[in-house]
Amino acid sequence: MNTASPRGARTLRTLTAVGTTLLLGATGIALVPAAQAAPAEGGALLAPYYTELDLTGDHRVTTEDLDVLTAHLGTRSTDADWAKVAPADTDHDGVITVHDLAALSQRMVYNDGPFSLVEASVLDMQAAMNAGVTTSVKITQQYLDRIAAYDRPVVDTGAGGRALNSIITTSTVALKAAASADELRMEKGMTGPLLGIPIVVKDNYDTADMPTTGGCGCWENNQTSTDAAMVTGMRKAGAVILAKASLDEFAFGFVSEFSAGQPAGSSLLVASPYNTTQSAGGSSGGTGAAVSANLAGLGFGTDTGGSIRIPSTYNQLVGIRPTVGLASRDGIIPLALSQDTGGPLARSVTDAAIALDTVPGIDAADPVTSTQAGKVPTSYTASLDPTALKGKRIGVVTTMIGTNPTTVRLFADARATLEAQGATVVDIAPTADFNRVLAEASGSTPELNHDLNNYAAAHLAPEVTARSLNQIVDSGKFVPSRRSTYLQRGAVTEDTYQAWAGPQGSHTLQLAAGKTLVTGMLNDQNLDALVYPSGNPYASLGTNMRLSPNTGMPAITVPMGQSIAADGGPVGAGVNLEFLGRDFAEGPLIGLAYSFEQATHYRTTPALFPALAK
Repeated sequence: MNTASPRGARTLRTLTAVGTTLLLGATGIALVPAAQAAPAEGGALLAPYYTELDLTGDHRVTTEDLDVLTAHLGTRSTDADWAKVAPADTDHDGVITVHDLAALSQRMVYNDGPFSLVEASVLDMQAAMNAGVTTSVKITQQYLDRIAAYDRPVVDTGAGGRALNSIITTSTVALKAAASADELRMEKGMTGPLLGIPIVVKDNYDTADMPTTGGCGCWENNQTSTDAAMVTGMRKAGAVILAKASLDEFAFGFVSEFSAGQPAGSSLLVASPYNTTQSAGGSSGGTGAAVSANLAGLGFGTDTGGSIRIPSTYNQLVGIRPTVGLASRDGIIPLALSQDTGGPLARSVTDAAIALDTVPGIDAADPVTSTQAGKVPTSYTASLDPTALKGKRIGVVTTMIGTNPTTVRLFADARATLEAQGATVVDIAPTADFNRVLAEASGSTPELNHDLNNYAAAHLAPEVTARSLNQIVDSGKFVPSRRSTYLQRGAVTEDTYQAWAGPQGSHTLQLAAGKTLVTGMLNDQNLDALVYPSGNPYASLGTNMRLSPNTGMPAITVPMGQSIAADGGPVGAGVNLEFLGRDFAEGPLIGLAYSFEQATHYRTTPALFPALAK
């Protein structure tokens, strides 16, 4: 029996207009597309609507609810036990019939049809596991098999083809964690949408079961005793931490070059799974390449000046850079804490929203998280509304579009889509103050020495001998081209740091001014968001990536199409559309991105990395 949808075994895969998928991450509520389900008032498909048919008090619909309703077939509103089943009288005819039973079954995450790992969404995996078609152990092993087959071997036989190089370390306990998730599912059912889902995290997140190298050979023995705060949230949600993803060493740049695991004086580069002669972007390039090539279910990266959003646009993924203050950075190797934040990279907006539910939490070890108090929804998945763009006002700063033929063409198409979905697009001419926001430099040069020293004191394993930038250079185990950069940053004094990032530092004051200015732009013109391209094909676009970090405001990037031969550049290269909004407005931004995604479905699957032969 397949109760996921009357339209076939794999309709969960597309999440198209037949319905939507909403989860309430904090309580484990999860529901699937239902062709027969009526939308909530106004067309917004909110999580409370999908919880109201629960009959057993566990805030979700399971086979136990079906059993209860089956036992009450024929029960009428005049019967004494009507109250037990009244919520499931979906056609409101005062009697429980097979039609009500069928409608109830549509609210389950359950699919006993064939399961395919390639492009499987979180809900695809959950539905198959709930139906017993597969298990977390099997899915985890399949991802490990794909990593072994596809990550370091060169599978691109074309000229200049390179290895993907997206993974630094795979977990030796991932299968054990997956088995524990399977046992929990057997005992309590699906306790949450990430139960048993394999995730890769950028190798600057501390993990108690794998070393945290920061991409540097100098820190290969940095086995921390604790997880980063964000990793703790992932594990609490039931996720399986599958592997540590490659990154640009110490999250420095956008090419994802790393020395971890390599002989001293050598390094590797992460490749795009669409065209391995091209970069996967950075600095979270390993996460981007791995998730896009279907080597993991989800991924997490960090973003200081574009390091989640650039790999997302290069690899046709959805990436979320949250408000600075939503995610605790404790236990993450820093680059510049004035702008650092962590967030998900995923193959769909739905998966990204599910992942984001693990992120919030006030953490005394990262005081900026106190600013989120009272501003976090129960679940970001409640914003997954395909009509979210209707009636919204979207601003476009015209100078942020650029002149690249692919980007100009795709942005024009994206603008037409926004308008077709009911949004009003407003052109905005940049002011000198706005340009000053974009021109503010990254904090990585004046902040790295100070922030890295603090991380080393609090988290770095005692076995690590290279505990400062100067000692890293002395070790000889780093990306060779970074020597002068590390020496320069290692020479930054505490006085210089304070003048830049202290309470009255120039950078601190400019970031605050940037937030005030851009928030004022949104308010003055009654805008719900700004949109702009996240880059050009396999390249950055001016200072576009600076807008979110230079204001601390959240951004979400979503595929808006690919390059074609007529554009004159590499064919098939992705370019993303980025939405930026007010502080802690991740939910509304997710709704806008989801509405755009559901109208377009631009992501493609990398042809170089198909399903493995059975």
